[in-house]
Amino acid sequence: MYPDFSLGIQYAAPAPELPRWRLRRWVGRALGAALAAPDPRAGQPVALTLRLVDADEGKSLNAAWRQRDYATNVLTFEYGADPSGLISGDIVLCVPVLRQEAAEHGKTLRQHAAHLVTHGVLHALGYDHIEPDDATRMEALETAILTAQGIPDPYGTFDQT
Repeated sequence: MYPDFSLGIQYAAPAPELPRWRLRRWVGRALGAALAAPDPRAGQPVALTLRLVDADEGKSLNAAWRQRDYATNVLTFEYGADPSGLISGDIVLCVPVLRQEAAEHGKTLRQHAAHLVTHGVLHALGYDHIEPDDATRMEALETAILTAQGIPDPYGTFDQT
């Protein structure tokens, strides 16, 4: 677990399968793995907000910030580090989209949510997947973080047993 982070969690949509303690654990593990030494940001404080939204809010945010007229699974707003070194960001998860995608891909909601929380945390830290090399690096880190928690490779096939 990453030792110095604060996390605000906002439930604008019901998600009883995703309690605060579980979301906090996923964020902490993603931070711990991503900001381990020798990363130059290791030891810097992190402040994140994680907001779970419905399809209307998800669509509205995606339209306002990405000019896309649909609700997407995760949106991340990366703010970088302020002059004191505090790294901050906001992560928005659209619960109905998560449920739909999990069902379509044969994943549990927890598996899919753990992946997208991890994905959002990495984006908040500045990781991206636009270039192929960056995508490979980010996906490998996501897979390692999730595998360490007993969650299958999010880019592989899933068995819900």
